[in-house]
Amino acid sequence: MDKRPPLPPFELESARQKVRAAEDAWNSRDPVKVSQAYTVDTRWRNRSEFPQGRDEVQSFLERKWQKEREYRLIKELWAWQANRIAVRFAYEWQDEYGQWWRSYGNENWEFDEHGYMAVRHASINDLAITESERKFHWPLGRRPDEHPSLSDLGL
Repeated sequence: MDKRPPLPPFELESARQKVRAAEDAWNSRDPVKVSQAYTVDTRWRNRSEFPQGRDEVQSFLERKWQKEREYRLIKELWAWQANRIAVRFAYEWQDEYGQWWRSYGNENWEFDEHGYMAVRHASINDLAITESERKFHWPLGRRPDEHPSLSDLGL
């Protein structure tokens, strides 16, 4: 099995790198690419859905990004220990009716020894916002390095 560095046990910098790599992948909105970061038998909790395995994760992500248009995400390291990382995140998206949303949440991740995510628990809340309340304005794709973090934005 290939390795997906950085590998556990995590230290501050390697945990930050893992979080940024996840953010970059999710901002690609490529369900195949994103699903490859997880173990073949990964277990998730995402709101009220419980995908298991890469195939279910890929299908989940395909549905997600069909619904959540103009998706832009920021993740921020919250805590880490050994093979676990906790993050907080916010993302903005527009629904099919033109309503903008900001979704906030926390994720708990557990990695295998090869650096693949085996477990992901996400708790997420959605807040309707106006277009003028948006804070994530970079072009679709990777968040620019100079863009403010969640803490910088007061989120």
